[in-house]
This record gives sequence, C-alpha cells and structure tokens, in this order.
Amino acid sequence: MKYKDYSIEIWNRINTTLDQVLKEDSAPIAAFDADGTLWDIDLGETFFHYQIDNKLVDLPPHAWNHYESMKAEDPQKAYLWLAQICKGQKLEQVHEWARQAVKDQAPLPIFLEQKRLIDLFLSRGVQIFVVTASVKWAVEPGAEMLGLKKENVIGVETTIENGLITETQKGLITYRQGKVDALLQHTDGKKPFFASGNTMGDFQLLQSATHLGLAVSAASRDDKLFKTEHELQQHAVTHSWLSHRFIG
Repeated sequence: MKYKDYSIEIWNRINTTLDQVLKEDSAPIAAFDADGTLWDIDLGETFFHYQIDNKLVDLPPHAWNHYESMKAEDPQKAYLWLAQICKGQKLEQVHEWARQAVKDQAPLPIFLEQKRLIDLFLSRGVQIFVVTASVKWAVEPGAEMLGLKKENVIGVETTIENGLITETQKGLITYRQGKVDALLQHTDGKKPFFASGNTMGDFQLLQSATHLGLAVSAASRDDKLFKTEHELQQHAVTHSWLSHRFIG
C-alpha cells in the first residue's frame, strides 16, 4: 500500500522544534510506539500467531480466543502472558523465532515517513526509544530494520535465569502510563522532547513529550483500531500535537 507522506507543515514544525531543542540539549530523546505507529501491522500478535501456527510453545486450546478473552478482561495480564508462554526457552531461540516471524511478513509494511523521521533524528544525535505494549522480543526485529538496536526497544518481558526465559515479570508492563514510567526508568527521569503513537494506549506517552507529539493513523473505518485512533487524532487537535493519517 502507498501511504501518504507528511505535509511540508509537519516537516517544518519537526525541523524547527528539533533545531530549538538541540540548542539546549545535545542528546534529546524521542519515543515511538511500535505497532500501528512505525509499521502497519501488530508484530506482537503476529509473533503469537507464528508461535501458534508452528506449535512452538505449550498453549491452551483455542489459544487466540484465550488471549482475546484475557485482553478484554485485563490487557496488562494478557500482554504479560504473551511473554510468559516463552518460559523454558532460550532467549536466543525466541530471538530467532521473532526474526523468522517478521521475515514471513516481508515486505514489512513500514511507514516510510516514520523511517525518514528516525533517520533524521539519528543523524542529529537524538536518542530513540520504541516503547511498546507488545513483547519486547517480538518487536526488536522490526526496530532493527529501522536502524535501531534491541536496547532501543522497551516492551513487555520476563526475567532470564540460567539462560532460559521464566514466567517472572521483568520491569513494568508498558501499557498506557506504564509506557511513560518505563521510558523514564531508562532515561533516568529525562522526558522525551518528541513522542509518536497511534491509539489511546499511547495518550500518556504523547502527553509526556516536552515539545511535540505526533498522532498517526492508518486503520480503515471497519478496523477494530479505527475508533481509538480517531480518538487520539481528536486529542491531537486539543493538545496542539501534529496529526497525520497515512491513508485517505
């Protein structure tokens, strides 16, 4: 699919703001949500489908419905569970599965304007974090395709003991306010000057930006994400954030 480019006005405001920020801070921080913000796919759920289809981990019957029911009741519990099902696996093995899951989606539907933006930020010394409610390991291959490193991804994960993944939660659940709290832990309390997201799950992340927020959207009207993306676009107007719809 051909996605719409950012307007000249958006690029001008980003560049002007970046110039202003760099006068006071040589290493500012930018934060991006992942799924629906950097690419037009949910890599967390794509990885889960890959695990189901290839019977890679022990799962309950009707695993997808089990996850959907859990998410409807308690999203944080559901997002953690997607990491916990990897228990007993070597992290290297899960990394390989995640790479293969992304490869199976080739070409990954990356929003090229977001890649251009990340390239710009990297060229000017901006520290970039991808903050996702998905399992960190599932999102890392996508981030690497944007020139970022695994360390740049903050997501849901469990602890590693003796080289094996456990069920024990590691860090915060990076959902809603948890995204902001986890980011600030990684930055020693330094807020991002810029943040971008696509749903109300990213509202607090955009609110945390000191200078500029960017709400993006690509869901069609019959997509389950359309309502929450539209709501964030409305908040963008109220908060004087930038907003962009990748499709007409």
